[in-house]
Amino acid sequence: MTRTLGTSDLIVSAAGLGCNNFGRPGSATEDQAGTDAVIGAAIDAGITLFDTADLYGYAFGRSETMMGSALGARRDDIVLATKFGYPESGAPYAGARGSRAYIRASIEGSLNRLRTDRIDLYQMHMPDPETPIAETLAALDELVEEGKVRYIGHSNFSAAQMEEAARTAAELGLARFVSAQNELSLVKRETDREETPAARRLGLGLLPFFPLANGLLTGKFSRDGFPADSRIMRQRPEVAEQADWDALDAYRALCDEWGVTMLEATFGWLLTHEPIASVIAGATTPDQVRQNAAAAEAFRPDAAQRAAIERLFPVPGAQTEAAVE
Repeated sequence: MTRTLGTSDLIVSAAGLGCNNFGRPGSATEDQAGTDAVIGAAIDAGITLFDTADLYGYAFGRSETMMGSALGARRDDIVLATKFGYPESGAPYAGARGSRAYIRASIEGSLNRLRTDRIDLYQMHMPDPETPIAETLAALDELVEEGKVRYIGHSNFSAAQMEEAARTAAELGLARFVSAQNELSLVKRETDREETPAARRLGLGLLPFFPLANGLLTGKFSRDGFPADSRIMRQRPEVAEQADWDALDAYRALCDEWGVTMLEATFGWLLTHEPIASVIAGATTPDQVRQNAAAAEAFRPDAAQRAAIERLFPVPGAQTEAAVE
């Protein structure tokens, strides 16, 4: 199953591949062979959206470098997305993160590491309070005009920042952002208060990050035990320790009643959550990739099932579910 990303002509798979584990110490994709295996399995499973960033990996540029080596002749089989401008990323570029000088240097670094002549979706990783959005958009517009970038997106923007960027692009006749990446999962729905409705109004394709809550929503965790080799236990054990296990146990019971896995139900909920275009999930093994791709196709909750899920995981501060429908 494929979808169009926002107002672009980029066609992306329902399940995307998050590439922040490539080069990550302690993971199966720390080395090139592991990365090659996951990337090959993802393409074979029909996953087309690959999302990385210049700072991913155990050193700046590591994920992009490993991906460039792994993709080779299969580069044109995917929609390649990367990001620039995360604070304190270790980037060797001068200037404010949203400035023309920084962006011009950043794109050349990513193109070289990824061994490609263009980025399909080039995303600003974090807003830059030091640079007017007009300057950032003008610099990105140049890259689009030059063919180095096909479309642009943003990540971690507030609703107000989304609106300002869209207004500025329209007023100046510049390339507009077509996508938004913000954290969104059943257990972290704050984005649904303002950012999700803003993305919907502006025609942005929403790409949720941490959609499976670092694995918490895969069904592999319970209040009685967590996989020792999981990313949660390696990096964010507090996610599991502080989880609402009453809600998660009730969710598991719903999934059992409907005859689906928690992973399938979670993908299904996300993919019926407008305007999500693709669910970007990380993976460190070919089996995980295949499971994610299959789960994205397996189940779509109807209105009653969505309501049952959202009663367990309401939007914090929202008075009714209708506030985000």
